[in-house]
Formats: sequence, C-alpha cells, structure tokens
Amino acid sequence: MTGAGPLELLAGRGTDLLVRVVAAACSARELPRMAEELAGLVVRSARALTFCDVYVLAEDERVLEWKGPPVPLGEGDVGWVAAHGRPRRHPDGRGAAVPVHSEGTVIAVIDVRSAGAPPPEDLELVTALAGLFAPVLCSCRRLRTAREREHSAERFAERAVQAQEAERSRLSREIHDGIAQRLASLGFHLSAAERAMPEHHPEGLAQIMMARRLCELAAAETRAAIGGLRPPVLDDLGLSAALATLAREAGDGPGPSGPLDVTVTVEGELEDALPDHVQTALYRIAQEAVGNCLRHAQATCVDLLLEHSHDRVRLKVRDDGIGFPVRDVLGQGGRGSRPDSYGLRGMRERAELLGGRVAVTSRPSAGTTVEAVIPIPGRHRGGVSPS
Repeated sequence: MTGAGPLELLAGRGTDLLVRVVAAACSARELPRMAEELAGLVVRSARALTFCDVYVLAEDERVLEWKGPPVPLGEGDVGWVAAHGRPRRHPDGRGAAVPVHSEGTVIAVIDVRSAGAPPPEDLELVTALAGLFAPVLCSCRRLRTAREREHSAERFAERAVQAQEAERSRLSREIHDGIAQRLASLGFHLSAAERAMPEHHPEGLAQIMMARRLCELAAAETRAAIGGLRPPVLDDLGLSAALATLAREAGDGPGPSGPLDVTVTVEGELEDALPDHVQTALYRIAQEAVGNCLRHAQATCVDLLLEHSHDRVRLKVRDDGIGFPVRDVLGQGGRGSRPDSYGLRGMRERAELLGGRVAVTSRPSAGTTVEAVIPIPGRHRGGVSPS
C-alpha cells in the first residue's frame, strides 16, 4: 500500500477519473444499471484489470444481486467477502473481491479479475473506488426499496379494487338471475290476474293494479341496484360504448336548464383491453361528473374525452355551466366535508386507489372541468399527475 488516501490515489490517476466517478454518481441510472456502469468504470480506470462485476446486497440481506443468478451470503469468494467484510483474493491469484462498506455494513462487493496477478496499485484503486461507490450504491438501494414498496402498495390497492369489483359483479349476477327474474315472473302473473279478474270485482282489480305498480317499482329499483353494482353495459360493450350510453341517457333526461348536449370523444388505441376495475373506476368518475352537471351545473353542453396513451388513460369531463369556487367546496387540502363535496371526494378516492389523480378546476360563471388520469397496470413507472 502507498499510504495515500482514496482521493489522493484517484487524483494521481488523473482528474478525468474523478470526473467520471462524479458523472456516474449524478446520473439517473437505477440498479442494476448503476452497478454495471460502476463495474465498467473500474475496468476503464485500472491498468491491468480485464473484468469486473459489482454485486449489490438485496433488501432481505440474504443474497447479492448482479446480472447473473443471486449469490447467497457466505457462498463463494463474493459471498464470503459480503459476510465477513474483508477483501479476499481468488484462489487462482488472478483477481480479488473487495467489500463496499456503508455505515459499517457491507452493501456491495466489487469482484475484479485480470489475465495474471493484479498489480497492487490496481487493487488499491479498487479499494479507493469502493469508498466512493458506497454512497452512490447506498442511495440506489434506498431508491429501489422505496419504489418496490410503492409498487407493492399499488399492487395491493389494485388487488383490493379487483376483489371489490369481482364481488360487485357476483352480487349483480345473483340479483339479475334471482330477484330480477322472480320480479319479472311476478309481474307477468299479476298482468294475467288483472286480465282474468271479473269486472264486478273493482276492489280486487284495484289491489292487483297496485301490486303491479309496486312490482314495476321494485323491478326498476332492482335494475338500478344492478347498474350501481356493476354497469351491465361495461361487460357487454366496453368503456367507450358505456360512456356513449351514459351521454345518450344524460342527453335524453329532463335537465333543469333544458336539453343537455353531451358528446364523447375517444382518442388513441390500446394494445390490450383495460382491466375491468380500471374501466369501472373511469366509468364511475364519468358518471359522477355528468351527474353533477345535471344536478348543479345548469349546463347546456358537456364534453367527455377519453384519451389512451401507452401507460395511462385520461378522462376529461368539461361543461359550460355556472361553475363553483373549488376551494369553498373542497377546502384548502381538497378534502372538503360539505355534503356537496362527497361526490368529488369519491372520484378522487377511486383514482387514488389505482395510483391515479383527479383534478377539478372551476370558477363561477366559467364552467367546470374534471380530469382523471389513471395508470395502466403493468406499465406504470413513476408518479402520475394531470397535465
């Protein structure tokens, strides 16, 4: 050993080496790409080293990860160095494994090889680089852990929503195949009884007619319950057609300000159909937004835009109504407690459960826009924010 410190040793190899180390540390690469970049930096900086791999300790601290199969702690030269925290030369004398320490713990191992016995100055260089690599790899490990936990939380939320929608679908089918069919049969028999009732029994006829009306009301409520659990149009036609049906029904209804003109635009295409729970969430958000237009906005036209991109879906509902002060309804933090804020909060909660966002923009006399952005499962990387 020369006795020089790591920085002095590296500076002796030229300032460009320190520049390359800093450039690697400041890059946006994540594990395992960062480990491969650092391994290449070792080979390029040494005089006689021909090969290098950087093994990084996994979160469970039981194996070391690299581009090949994981190496269990304590197994082989690399595993031994990780377990004992000391460098170790390979038995053939043509390389060594050097630990990377962070706060007294081995977080990685640099494994180098050469054609013959590696020069002492190259091993000193590797040891010096290990000291500089430590904070870089430590940050990468923390970032990876944070993202894995974030993705795990997203997957849990997705599974929870999927389970909820599956249960809703099951209940919808049971009601449709059970109660709804019995009500239809009951209505048929009541109609038959009404036709068969002699005219000289007006009281009996009135009772049957009342029973028919009650049966029709119960059937309508059952259909509404089925639609509330799982809109049948989603299963039959998909999201785009479901939105078109929603628009047509909203336009046919008696709006407080006269007829409501609702248009639907679909942009972009997807390689695969959206998962059912994502379609349901987007449909429910659109349903709530259009319902708010009918109940509160006094709008004459509403535009629905469904936009597909590679990794996310955007739904925008915009009206020309009277608008409202968003802060007054939702509050400063967007979590209002007023009764008229429940629908807006529900839209946000649906999107957030799927890792998405809902933005509401409005002001008096300027209309309202509701914009939901939801990532497509399996393609989502990073945060989502409406733009």
